[in-house]
Amino acid sequence: MYRKIAMIVCETERLIIQHFELSDAEYVLKQLNEESFIRFIADKQVRNIVDAQKYIREGPMTSYQKYGFGLNIVLLKQSGVQIGMCGLVKRDELEHPDLGYAFLPDYWGKGYAIEASEAVLSDAALTHGLQVILGVTLPDNQASNYLLTRIGFTQNGSIELYGSDNNLYKYQPNS
Repeated sequence: MYRKIAMIVCETERLIIQHFELSDAEYVLKQLNEESFIRFIADKQVRNIVDAQKYIREGPMTSYQKYGFGLNIVLLKQSGVQIGMCGLVKRDELEHPDLGYAFLPDYWGKGYAIEASEAVLSDAALTHGLQVILGVTLPDNQASNYLLTRIGFTQNGSIELYGSDNNLYKYQPNS
């Protein structure tokens, strides 16, 4: 699989986490239309490649320019296969950036989300000096609630966001 080399954010033993490029639109189209993504995150109304490119431009790419971070594509290091997204999102509704991630169902249960999230959190502290990172997830999203606590987030109440009550988590790298 040929892929233009984008800015690599971080790597793990098994993964490469790098900035999205417009060439990632096919992956984005697939991920954002997964039933689990729509149920637990949102229906972003991305229905074709043009929509997916717009999502990449207006979401991750704009965030890279504005904040120096954003959602990133996660690739298997050995094959270059696109398996998920993981990064930081700065929402106007939240005081601090929050950790965002989503993986295609074929790659669930293999530790990739934890591996990518830990790498992104480490990069956030080292590269961006972030002292607080939030996590927001629906109460019935058991996998995400478990992941956040497993990697060191503590539940910090709840918050209404986009019309839903969510668990609010907090992570402080140096505490």
